[in-house]
Amino acid sequence: MSRMTVPSFETAPAASQPMLEAVKKQLGVIPNSFRVLSLSPAALQGLLGLTGALGKALDLKTRERIAIAIAQSNDCDYCLSAHSYIGLNLAKIDAAEIALARKGASSDARANAAVAFALKINQERGKVSDADVQGVKAAGFTDAQVVEIIAVVAENIFTNLLNIVAGTEIDFPVVLAAEAA
Repeated sequence: MSRMTVPSFETAPAASQPMLEAVKKQLGVIPNSFRVLSLSPAALQGLLGLTGALGKALDLKTRERIAIAIAQSNDCDYCLSAHSYIGLNLAKIDAAEIALARKGASSDARANAAVAFALKINQERGKVSDADVQGVKAAGFTDAQVVEIIAVVAENIFTNLLNIVAGTEIDFPVVLAAEAA
């Protein structure tokens, strides 16, 4: 059960409503996570801005693999459920790759480097080694893309924390972090 108000579109702050309409236009629905986030128009605008900008950077499959790895690592069932669904249905990542992403891995060498690096950033709170940075760069990621990987990690830590604190009701097919992939 949610520990915070989950407004409907009509009861969301007026400043959030145009942003919620944009989410609905893009996804076809307004997920509970965005409805909770709409309680703060500033936070909703910030997340949507970051998400939009990162959508022009790393490819969707890489972003979703990272999101799944971070949600699993942070035990965020809401985000794990949402990103598993998005990964399968929008990014077209197969179930085996979703399972690997939950472990911070991929069968694709370049994607594996990005996801493993992202997971290490999360687990070590950014205190990665020179070898970690060199490893992701050796896989073909530029310095700018390393920054983008860090940004995707931060974006997902934010949504993980929001949904864990709020106790957001899962409105996607449920995937539980406690159940091994």
